[in-house]
Amino acid sequence: MEFGALLQQVEHVVLITIDGLRPNLYMDPSWNTVHLHQLMKDGAYAEGVNSVFPSMTYPSHATIVTGVQPAKHGVYFNNMFEPNGPTGKMYWNDSSIHSPTVWDAAEKKGMKVAALLWPVSADAPVQYNIPDIGSMGEAVREQYSRPAGFVDALKKEVFDGADRIDYGRDHNVARIAAYVIAKDQPNLMTIHFFSVDHYSHMQGRDGDSVRRAVLDADSSVGIVMDALKIAGIWDKTALIITGDHGFENVTTSVNPNVWLVRAGLITDVKTDDWKAQFFCVGGSAYLYLKDRSDKETLKKVRGMLDRLTPDEKKYFHVIDRAKLNAIGANPLVEFALSAENGGSFGNGMKGEAIKSGHGGTHGHFPDRQNIRTGYIICGPGVKKGTVIREMNQRDQAAIICKLLGLSMPTIDGKVPVGLLQ
Repeated sequence: MEFGALLQQVEHVVLITIDGLRPNLYMDPSWNTVHLHQLMKDGAYAEGVNSVFPSMTYPSHATIVTGVQPAKHGVYFNNMFEPNGPTGKMYWNDSSIHSPTVWDAAEKKGMKVAALLWPVSADAPVQYNIPDIGSMGEAVREQYSRPAGFVDALKKEVFDGADRIDYGRDHNVARIAAYVIAKDQPNLMTIHFFSVDHYSHMQGRDGDSVRRAVLDADSSVGIVMDALKIAGIWDKTALIITGDHGFENVTTSVNPNVWLVRAGLITDVKTDDWKAQFFCVGGSAYLYLKDRSDKETLKKVRGMLDRLTPDEKKYFHVIDRAKLNAIGANPLVEFALSAENGGSFGNGMKGEAIKSGHGGTHGHFPDRQNIRTGYIICGPGVKKGTVIREMNQRDQAAIICKLLGLSMPTIDGKVPVGLLQ
């Protein structure tokens, strides 16, 4: 897909994801997101963005930068499925992404690129990088940060000689972005804010901590806006505020592997004694077979689910392989479950299958209003006042390419009609 330059030249695109951003956080005035409201007023916005399946942070962020669904880019979850039990393997390096990215396209055009706390970005072709490496530790994060000495310079010049940087505070990530903008004005920046997601997992869709996190994210957007203005590039910059998924409240924890243990299909995964197991990621669960040609086991699993009581069945619905193919989801599983009625899936194999739960989660099939994320864009080339009723996560790479005149023939997304001039 070739993208010509816009009539109004855009020299910089800054894309910020607020992890867990929901459209109501900027469409409902009670959230008091003053900077998001200002960007809406001066630019355009979407009433909803369809996430990917699972509607999780890492697959979604990979779709934003590739313009394709997980089946193509290869990032299926946050953590990898490990058939003999979890050891902490995750998708963290750019090499896990099997499709070209907007970072690649910008780098090939000779542009300056930055990725700050972006998932699956270690070793990405960018000049400035502090990767999101999950629980792998600060030594790994610093090892893969670019340029050499970047984190040490930040500690000294931005954080007053601090021993460590708390990347979980959105203000700190925004201050790093402001430092990079002042120093080098990258043509493309992808920035990830964490805190709304963290507190939404704790409290659900609303709560005092969630509201404080939303205000923190909003004011952090303000820090980046001020930095662009101070650097003298505000009028040449398209600023995008988006997210990766919404949230559902949780009342019940569902552990489907307990049912498989009872059915004799799991004995001990650590010794590889299993025939089928679910990999559970909050709002969804994915059935893996040890032998994909084992149709008898697949039949047993389906029969087991069919025989559950109505009180058990009410917490999920089945996403069959055809539907997984249609949405571009993980090609290695037989089918998936998507949570319903306050359910959230866990990987427990002992005790009761259904227990009480709390907080919030995501990961559901992205056909639910509450699981949609948001989108706001402001700057040159944007058709002011446009409201996009519905768009897809994969459309974001197409928008970036159109704004910067990048070439990415692999993109499946499209620029929403009426969004750009």
